[in-house]
Parts: sequence; C-alpha cells; structure tokens
Amino acid sequence: DMSLGPARHHPWHTLSGEEMRQRQVEKLAAYLRGVVLPNSDFYRGHFARAGFDPSSLRSMADLQRIPMCSKEDFASPEAVRRYILAPDPEALARRPATVMRALMNGREQVRQELEEEFRPLMMTSTTGRSADPVPFFYTARDLEILAITGERVMRVCGASPGQKMMNVFPFAPHLAFWITHYAGVAFGAMMVSTGGGKAIGTDGNLRMLRKFQPEVLIGVPTYLYHLLSAAVEEGMQLPMLKKIVLGGEKAPAGMKRKLAEYADLLGAPAAEILCCYGFTEAKMAWGECPHPAESEASGYHLSPELALVEVIDPDTGEPVAEETPGEIVFTPLEARGSVVIRYRTGDLISGGLSWRPCPYCGRNVPRLEGEISRRSEIREMRLEKLRGALVDFNILEHLLDDCEQLQSWQLELRKRNDDPHDLDELVLHVQCRYGCREEDVIAELDHLLPTRLEVRANRIVFHNDAGMRILHGVDRELKEARIVDRRPTTASRTKGEVHV
Repeated sequence: DMSLGPARHHPWHTLSGEEMRQRQVEKLAAYLRGVVLPNSDFYRGHFARAGFDPSSLRSMADLQRIPMCSKEDFASPEAVRRYILAPDPEALARRPATVMRALMNGREQVRQELEEEFRPLMMTSTTGRSADPVPFFYTARDLEILAITGERVMRVCGASPGQKMMNVFPFAPHLAFWITHYAGVAFGAMMVSTGGGKAIGTDGNLRMLRKFQPEVLIGVPTYLYHLLSAAVEEGMQLPMLKKIVLGGEKAPAGMKRKLAEYADLLGAPAAEILCCYGFTEAKMAWGECPHPAESEASGYHLSPELALVEVIDPDTGEPVAEETPGEIVFTPLEARGSVVIRYRTGDLISGGLSWRPCPYCGRNVPRLEGEISRRSEIREMRLEKLRGALVDFNILEHLLDDCEQLQSWQLELRKRNDDPHDLDELVLHVQCRYGCREEDVIAELDHLLPTRLEVRANRIVFHNDAGMRILHGVDRELKEARIVDRRPTTASRTKGEVHV
C-alpha cells in the first residue's frame, strides 16, 4: 500500500508533484474563502491590510502575497484567541449558503452542525521552556485529523496493528502524547501509556518494560536514552523490541546510533530507530519510513491534502528550490479551532522539501529531508577570545551526540563570577562511556570544539549516571534539559533558568 492510509478525498498519491502542488493551491483558496474568512474577524482584517484576496490564488507563486505569522504573534492570551475560528451566528444567518441549508435541513440541525464543527473540545500547548506556554485548540474535525495523521505515522514507520506498543511520552497537554494516543486507537494497536518518568518514575517504566515486553517503544529521545541505559544496567532483555520511535525533540544521528547500541545490548539488534516531526501549531506530525541502518533517512512523509508545507530562505522569506535548505512554513488545509496560515516555524531543514517518490517505501508524497534544527539556537556569546561570537548550538549538539567517548552530556551557559556584564562561560557536564578515561575525553573535546566551532569549554565537569539524571531532570521535567542558560539576562531574572 503506497498510500498514507485513510483519507476522505481523491488519492493524492496517484498525482504527479506538479499536480499535487496545484491541487493544494486550489484547496487552500477554497478553505480560506469558505472556512477561514467567514469565521475569523482577525483573518478578514489581516488579509485586507495585506491587500490579499483568496480568490486570486492561482499557483504556488501566489502564496508569497499571503502574510506570514510566527511565534512572536502569540505573545499574549488576546493574541492567541485571534487565531481561533469563531463563527458569528448573526453573520452566518445572513449567508445564502446557511439559509439554503436551513431551508433544506431545518434551523436547529444547521445550528448543531455548526456548533459541532467549530466547538473546541481539546487543547494542547507549547512546552513553555523559554516562554509562557501557548495553547492551541482542537475541534471534532481536528481530532479526526489528529487520528488520521497519527495512524499515518504508524503506517509510514512500518508498524502493524498486532504489535504491542509502549508510549512513554509524559502525560501533558502536549502534541506528542496525544497524537500517539489517538494514533494507537485509530490504528487498532495495543498500547500502554505510562506517562513517562514524571508519572511513574524510571523504576516504574522499567517494571513495565520487563512485564509488557513491547515491540514498539515511543517517547522523547533523551528520556528513552536514560530509560534504556537503566535497562542495560539492570541486565534486562527486550528481545521482542522491533522499533524505537522518537518525537518531541530533535534526535541527531549520534543519538539514534547510541539508542541502537542499547537495543543491541538489550537483545534487540535489529530494532529500527525512527523519528517523527511535529509541532504544537500544526496539530499533526509526520514520520520517516524504515531504512537501512547504514543509510540516511528519506525524510518526514507529509500529508499533502491536509497541510501545505513550504521551505523558504530564513533571511529573505523567499521560497527556495526543491531539496534546498531553508525554514519550514506550515499552512493547514482543513483545520478548525486554532488556525495558523503560513506559519514560520523557526525550524531549519537541511535537505529541503522533496517531491520525488521515497527511495525506500516508494510513497509518492512530499518529504522534508535531512536534519531539523532551530534557528533560535544560534546564540551570541561574549567569549574571552571571541568577542560577540556566534555559536550554533545545533551543530554543537550534533558534535557532542556523535562523540563516541560520551555517554551523556549537558551544556551550561554562565557569566563569569555571575556578573551580568562579565564574559560568558561554557561549562560542559559529561558522563564518560564505560571504559573511557577522563583525560582522553578532555583531549578529544579540547580538539573537537575549537576545530569545528572555534569555542572551547571553560570547564568540563564529570558525573556518574545518577548525577546526569539529576542534571537532566529525569522523572521531573517533560523534556530533559540538555542546554541550560543560567546567564543573568532579562528572561532568566524573571523566569529563572532557561532550558532548551
């Protein structure tokens, strides 16, 4: 089956890339005219100020006339409410289409249909590490889409309904947990959701692993890393484990490789390590298909009839060519509840957007290829020999994950002497892999960081496994803290330390 799974529409996977793009433009124009503008005072004014009329949408090039939005547009509760579709009963009553439906079906039935279509039923929110959490609302239609896209992730990852699955995402109003829950229900799979370490602790998750013996394990990469590390320490065996599916944060190649090594030690040498990509504002996620361990992943398989994804130059905002790096921009094509049009994610994709069929599974859908990183993770630091240096923490994370001698790590940013006007310090907390010597780790890091990033750690502090779990906030945080900014900035003075 080369399709993505259940869909109510024409099988888009039979179309060429050009036909698919044109179909997306037509669907977006109809969606904006028929759903968004009639039910959103904000978007009517927003588009009018930009001089944009959805009826003028003819091609992908016309998308550039639609104003974009970003996280900065959700800075207050009032701003968040602007993006929720909310029908005006009086305005709807005057629309010819509504009058015709009322004449045919009765006013009460039409009222109930509209209420069911637009009433919010569920909320998820951003994790709020460096800012207040931002809520996004789901209607019955959105929950249906959540289940469809979740089931598609299962299909793309090569799972089967007969497999036992264990979901260790934390219990929270968080997309990763809820799409996994709805995916399991829609897919018809047996799934146990433990709530992660914050709910039953690592010990509770280890007991569940031992008793349940899952074939598919799903969770945040850093927590799964700690969990499988603890399972290895206990001498556990998980011979039934076939897949480890990662979501909720980035999973560099080094992290995937280390998880595969743990799976091998747990008696599951053939376990596949697969990633998913999603974000709160999309209210959906996408998966990558199985691929040879020695080969690069083919990318995140998108749902073209449910969302239009662009890749733009992050500096100019202009579209880039296919399979060219850039920033991901998202637009839903069927959403209700909270709706973001041409949303700039701030996520950079190294391989761009590909419209070629997947080389592994053959699915004919667009794919986001390569590594995803955060544009905001390029930080300015006032280091002693590099005044005002720009440090790309995305690259730094990849370097540390790929370091063979490191078991685990945390980056801590400080000010020397805790003086806000003094120079920045980079403190690297590390745990050595078994059999590695501290002096060898120091020598490798002292060579690696200046060579690749022209920075050097001011201090390297060694910890055992228990110490690293405390630093990462295992069993306390929704996501483990791998980069901690303790510099006394405005943000940290008002909110405490900033985790990334």
